[in-house]
Amino acid sequence: MRLLNKDLRLQDVALMYVTLLAALLVLLVAPYQSPSATPSAPPPGASLPYRVPLDPAGQLQLAWNISFSQQEVYLELKARTLGHGLLLGMSDRGQPTNADLVLLWDDGHKSYFGDAWSDADGRVMLDSQQDYQLLDARNTPEGFCLLFKRPFNTCDPHDYVIEEGTVHIIYAMLDKPVRSLQTLNVSRLQTGLQRILLLRPDMATPTLPRDVRTLEVLAPNIVIPTQETTYWCYTYLLPSRMPKNHILMYEAVVSAGNEAIVHHIEVFECSPRTDAVPQYSGLCDSKMKPRSLNYCRHVLAAWALGAEAFYYPPDAGLPLGGEGSSRFLRLEVHYHNPLLISGRRDSSGIRLWYSPSLRRFDAGIMELGLVYTPVMAIPPHQNSFQLTGYCTAKCTRTALPPGGIHIFASQLHTHLAGRAVRTVLVRGGQELEVVQEDKHYSTHYQTIRILKKMVTVLPGDVLLTKCTYNTEDRNKPTVGGFGIMEEMCVNYVHYYPRTQLELCKSHVDPDFLQKYFSLINRYHGGEGCSCSLTSVEDEFSSVAWDAFSGEVLSSLYSTSPITMHCNQSTAELFPGDWERQKIPEVSVELQPHLYPCEVGSLPPRGAGPTEVGLAHTG
Repeated sequence: MRLLNKDLRLQDVALMYVTLLAALLVLLVAPYQSPSATPSAPPPGASLPYRVPLDPAGQLQLAWNISFSQQEVYLELKARTLGHGLLLGMSDRGQPTNADLVLLWDDGHKSYFGDAWSDADGRVMLDSQQDYQLLDARNTPEGFCLLFKRPFNTCDPHDYVIEEGTVHIIYAMLDKPVRSLQTLNVSRLQTGLQRILLLRPDMATPTLPRDVRTLEVLAPNIVIPTQETTYWCYTYLLPSRMPKNHILMYEAVVSAGNEAIVHHIEVFECSPRTDAVPQYSGLCDSKMKPRSLNYCRHVLAAWALGAEAFYYPPDAGLPLGGEGSSRFLRLEVHYHNPLLISGRRDSSGIRLWYSPSLRRFDAGIMELGLVYTPVMAIPPHQNSFQLTGYCTAKCTRTALPPGGIHIFASQLHTHLAGRAVRTVLVRGGQELEVVQEDKHYSTHYQTIRILKKMVTVLPGDVLLTKCTYNTEDRNKPTVGGFGIMEEMCVNYVHYYPRTQLELCKSHVDPDFLQKYFSLINRYHGGEGCSCSLTSVEDEFSSVAWDAFSGEVLSSLYSTSPITMHCNQSTAELFPGDWERQKIPEVSVELQPHLYPCEVGSLPPRGAGPTEVGLAHTG
């Protein structure tokens, strides 16, 4: 159901008649009301299905709904105690500076609601174009409630464009009157940060069969460490000789009281070639972690804060158990504990809903992007450096069935330097459609995302996965690899019917990279050969990094031949020559989507804040 956007039915005519009479009464009485009266409440039954706690203490909660037809989002803030106001903002990485803000504040006498923004120093400015529209502000027995809406895009340079992908939310409570917004600086407030997927596909909840069963992969009542960020790993063993089932749905199981601390959860299946994985429960980056856990990387489920239950399409399910599968699973839970709460126990994890009644198709997971290799690297001090991984026409023509495959979900993945990820489908040299894109990606917010529209990939199609990185805070090059300070560029696409193609990734031809090292060494007065160096990592470290070195490396990656990894589920290459392949050409790129404000159909907005009739403490 969409807030304030319900379908009209004939049987509602009588109700409409009564409503019109009530509206007439309001118009007659309105002139006698205070101009600061609280706006009317939303209609009964208005739904805000998505919600997330913002702060670890549970004082502030955000709920929302989306109208794709109107290109608007409806947001509701609930606070247990109001104080002197609330601040909610959106910014590129969750920083308090250069942020799009909506504020409720009092000056000691009156309360106001307004659209604002912060400059590069965090100073707050009231926006000349008021694009946040107040719908309701009231005190309730549970606390204070603030309801408002805003278009996805306002064409206001101070406003954040709300798109599919990660949205970094900042929030703060105002503990004293604000005499003038010019005196307010967000950088000096005690702000919090939360990441969410604000825009969600509008899909009906499927019905599960009667024979569905559940399996819970949970942390074993651990004590959450007293530190801001923790990744906890736990080995889970499936029942012996478990027959093949289909996972139809999964959902998060979060221990009561830890809803704002459990940030994201993933379950991985270990490699079937791994005979045994030792029991382990501890930090994922601990030196005591069994090395074999590194081979538990086949994603079964992934959840992040604010995500709903994940359902498979009605005609497909993800295999669990049976021949060729592993009994060993790895649970990984990310805890975000900025308040350093101590002694808190947790048994969070994932609940898998599976059925022995198999569906028509097995769902599969395929890796797109770059191979984990140091030959793909990002220079230091880069504001925006891009790397692209290719799934070529030759590979899809070799490995996909005649009818192709249907991608219905994906999970993007980089490490700490990743800032954006985009996978696009190319057919006949033309970009056809975006599979998945996140312009504000964060490695701290990973979940499997249902696509708004299923994407069909045919034999001969190309899939390009481009990642954007920022290494401004690094003095050394960042090479590709498994370490958290190394980098990856991956999209795990979920599709059906399952094929033998498990990995379709690339990297630059190593011989051409050696030519780069020789050229750069000569340019900087060296011998032109780094043959004595023992590794690619050493060769990258020996480069004198300046603007020229970075630009030439970027050019090399975008023009040189590539080595394809067109791998079967056995980790063996499909038959064929995969060395020194030409980079796929793109002759026609997709044009950006136009929002209503860009075609002149957005109504004009107000120029000043809205006075709100609320009690204040002076």
